[in-house]
Amino acid sequence: MPTRVIWLTIGLLALACGVAGIVLPLVPTTPFLLVAAFAFARSSPGLHDWLASHPRLGPPIHDWNSHGAISQRAKSTALVLMALTLALSISAGASKTILTVQILVMAAVAAFILTRPDGPDNGV
Repeated sequence: MPTRVIWLTIGLLALACGVAGIVLPLVPTTPFLLVAAFAFARSSPGLHDWLASHPRLGPPIHDWNSHGAISQRAKSTALVLMALTLALSISAGASKTILTVQILVMAAVAAFILTRPDGPDNGV
């Protein structure tokens, strides 16, 4: 299978997951959009340009590419969802090993998220 087709497939799947994240509360949007933009840049310049200039989907990609930024809203959402996931695991009786792994991974992800800038002051 040609490399271009593989990148296009990855981009389309990531875009579908990102769009699902807009309406599904536990599915992240921005990471999937970033993967889609990355994959489209290697497979379809037209799709990449469409995604990057889309009024709803484009701004997080632009903020990340230009500033390495994650919006305050996305940061808050990610942190709340991580806390809820951990609470659900605890209430479901997950083993101490699973909880320890979750806590370590979530702490690392939270540290990464919190150390990213909020982006340009564009009213978001």
